[in-house]
Amino acid sequence: MGNLEGKEWRFGVPSSALWATLTTAASNGSVNALHDSFMPLGGLVPLWLMQLGEVAFGGVGSGLYGMLMFAILAVFLAGLMVGRTPEFLGKKLEAFEMKMATLVILVPSAAVLLGTALACALPSVAAAAPNPGPHGFSELLYAFSSAANNNGSAFGGLDATGPFLALALAGCMAVGRFLVILPVLAVAGALAAKKVVPASAGTLPTDTALFVALLVGTVLLVGALTFFPALALGPVVEHLQLFAGQGVAP
Repeated sequence: MGNLEGKEWRFGVPSSALWATLTTAASNGSVNALHDSFMPLGGLVPLWLMQLGEVAFGGVGSGLYGMLMFAILAVFLAGLMVGRTPEFLGKKLEAFEMKMATLVILVPSAAVLLGTALACALPSVAAAAPNPGPHGFSELLYAFSSAANNNGSAFGGLDATGPFLALALAGCMAVGRFLVILPVLAVAGALAAKKVVPASAGTLPTDTALFVALLVGTVLLVGALTFFPALALGPVVEHLQLFAGQGVAP
C-alpha cells in the first residue's frame, strides 16, 4: 500500500503522488495530500518542479514567459556552439536580451537559495521547522521555493508565522512575481523594436525536434546545476539516512 501517512484513503498513494506533481508543475496550489508526509524522494519531485520555474507543464500565468526565457537562452547557447549570432522569431538576440533573460532565471533562484541559507543561519528561525536534520532543511527550502516560484503548496510542518519567515517569504513572493515580470517586458519591448531578419543558412530553426531537445536540456541543466547541492542536503541525504537506518541498500 505504500506510505499512507498524510493521504486520504479514497485517493491512495498513486493519485496523491500524481496530484503533488501536477500542482507544483502547474502552480495551481491545490493539494490532496500532505507533501510534508511524502517519502524523501517523493518530496524532492515537487520541490524540483517548482525550482525549475514551473515550466515543465507551464505555470498558471507565468509558465509561458518562463519557457520563452529558457528558449532565448537555448538559442543563445546554440549560437555560441556554432559561432553565429543567435536569432529568435526572426529577431537578433543581443547583449540586452540575454541579460534580461538571465535575470528572469537567476533572480528567483537566488531568492530561494539565499532565503533558505539565511533561515538556516538563524537558530530561532531554523527552530520553526519541527523536524531535525535534513527534513527540517527540506521544509525551509520548500517554503522559499514555493514563495519565489508562484506556487501555493507547502511542507505543512513548518511554522511560518514568525516575523522573519513572514517577511522573508513575502519578499520572495514579490521578487518571484514582480521583479521577474519587468525583465520579461523589457525583452518584449526590445524585440518588438527590432526589424525582422530573413532566415539564412545560419539560422537555428526553433520548430524542430533538435531544438526541443536543446530546450529541454537547457531547462534540466540549469535546474540541476542551480539546486542540486541544496536538494542533496535535504531530500537526498534524508533518503540515504532512512535506508541506512533500515540496514538495506537505497
